[in-house]
Amino acid sequence: MTRKNKNIPHVHFLDDPQLPDNVTRFWLIRHAVVEENARKTMYGALDVALCEKAILKQKNGYMSLAQRLPKKGTWYSSPLKRAIRTAEEIQKEGDFLNKKEIKIDSRFIEQSIGDWHGTPHDQFTALLKRSPHPFWSLSASEKPPRGESILDVYARVGHALEDLADENERQDTIIVSHGGAIRAALAHALSIHPENALRFTIQNLSLSIIERINGAWRVIAVNELPKFN
Repeated sequence: MTRKNKNIPHVHFLDDPQLPDNVTRFWLIRHAVVEENARKTMYGALDVALCEKAILKQKNGYMSLAQRLPKKGTWYSSPLKRAIRTAEEIQKEGDFLNKKEIKIDSRFIEQSIGDWHGTPHDQFTALLKRSPHPFWSLSASEKPPRGESILDVYARVGHALEDLADENERQDTIIVSHGGAIRAALAHALSIHPENALRFTIQNLSLSIIERINGAWRVIAVNELPKFN
């Protein structure tokens, strides 16, 4: 799945806090906290809303993210409204050149748990055929009825990253997505099994950064939190 970018010098060391331009770079943001009732269940790929109280409380976090992100870049979002709304709230706080141009890419949606959507947390383990991952609700190979496994998510996110890296070569790409999809992106960048990538913590409104340089992927940051105060 690896492709070659032409005539891009490989930046081995980053000696300056400011990341260099003309690099194929992805800024991956997990959506904000969802509303309280949804948090009581396994909502997965259900289209649940954000928590309005949390949006007001975490306004400084959106401002911090807006300051951290590149002003010029292509914006993408999962089709779920919690991701789209998060992207919109961040854009409100910043002076972005492509403001409000948020492209929807369904390949960055959260893992679908199919028939298990909406299950209360205390009842979920009883549905599993395999032992859950220590830091995820199910193992990478567990595939819920009419759903998908993390292995499936890894495949679709990996293809999406390679496609967008080709389309937006030497540019910044901002993607507002979900915990499972961002872990899959990190697994792709590191060429590791998705089961191992589930060990990454990806919190709400966190930022992770990956790059593709001369066909090789590297990780710049994982779960970088904005300043909320």
